[in-house]
Amino acid sequence: MRFHWFHLMPYPYLPDDFKDKYRSVWVDVPSSLYDPEKGHWLYHQYLDQLEFADSLGFDGICVNEHHQNAYGLMPSPNLMGAALARRTSKAALVVMGNSIALYNPPIRVAEEFAMLDVMSGGRLIAGFPVGTSMDTNFCYGEPPATLRDKYDEAHRLIIQAWSRPEPFSFNGKYTQLRYVNIWPHPLQKPHPPIWIPGGGSVETWDFCLDHDYNYSHLSYYGYKRAQEVMDGYWGRAEARGKELNPYRAGYAQIVMVADSDQEAERLYASHLDYFFNRCLHVHPGFADAPGYRTPATLRAGFTPQVGGNASAARQPLTWKDFVELGYVVAGSAATVRDTMREALTNMRIGNVMLLCQMGNMPDELARENTQRFAQDVMPHLRDMWPEYENHWYPQPLENRAPIAPLAT
Repeated sequence: MRFHWFHLMPYPYLPDDFKDKYRSVWVDVPSSLYDPEKGHWLYHQYLDQLEFADSLGFDGICVNEHHQNAYGLMPSPNLMGAALARRTSKAALVVMGNSIALYNPPIRVAEEFAMLDVMSGGRLIAGFPVGTSMDTNFCYGEPPATLRDKYDEAHRLIIQAWSRPEPFSFNGKYTQLRYVNIWPHPLQKPHPPIWIPGGGSVETWDFCLDHDYNYSHLSYYGYKRAQEVMDGYWGRAEARGKELNPYRAGYAQIVMVADSDQEAERLYASHLDYFFNRCLHVHPGFADAPGYRTPATLRAGFTPQVGGNASAARQPLTWKDFVELGYVVAGSAATVRDTMREALTNMRIGNVMLLCQMGNMPDELARENTQRFAQDVMPHLRDMWPEYENHWYPQPLENRAPIAPLAT
């Protein structure tokens, strides 16, 4: 089993009446609510937490891309990856990822990911999300009807740019380039492992199976709701004759570890409430632009991760609700171990992403949660899936540049 520490980098200073006063945390949230001086300290605190996870033995540290929002302050995850490449030594850098349809030209992604792979000594995992409707359709103005077509073309260009050793021309529908000749090329050959984040779009299953990429289901509504999605994915893989290797899949889960189940509620309940009622407060009109979801996904009945039905279901919930619905795996180390083992076994997951910092959780508590998981939970789940090899993981250089010493 591989464990990854996933940071969303939320803004923790939204007012108490945010959900009543403002219609959305995404797209049109007033930038007057943002304090850049606090933001300066936040970025360094959040990077410190990711470095802390590396020091505790997490296999990977994860960042992602979102725009015009207070949910996650990372419009450029590649900047975060560059900072982490210099101050970490072991963990895979999981950039989860670049919304490749938004880049013009998409070779910018090929270049920057190649730089990160070389800088890190071959530790990069390249994430290629389509991107949320909020980010792609509303913040960056991409028409939903052509978004996936543009994504497919961008993907073809990036893979060719990484794989072809000589200059070539690319004449696509959206991008035309007389010369494609990126420097540097990735260290990993033929390219870094590619993981595709998915929220429930069924065509993403086939895309991953077509190209032998990892499918990673990112859900904030927990393992019980995710089971249906993963059952569909594995059913599709089996129908196509693919090996049902758990490392072919990833999954994200909120986890909160304490001395006891009761202590977990005392420590974490307010921060979980902040996350669900402020960080995930998305106007339904932004969550699902007409044409964003394909007919196949609509027929399958999968709804958006945020906004829409997700918002309607998010009436004021108690701590007990969050736990029983599976939104959070929380409690004593024994409770978290048992619940995680059962959930990961049922979903057949080999790469799990842990959300140990949520909403307005302070630094000290985030570190305590991270350390408890690393010491009291992670070692007990390492033995899962010993019969399978992880073909979707970096193979870094053995002799890598040492961590740069801090200036004194």
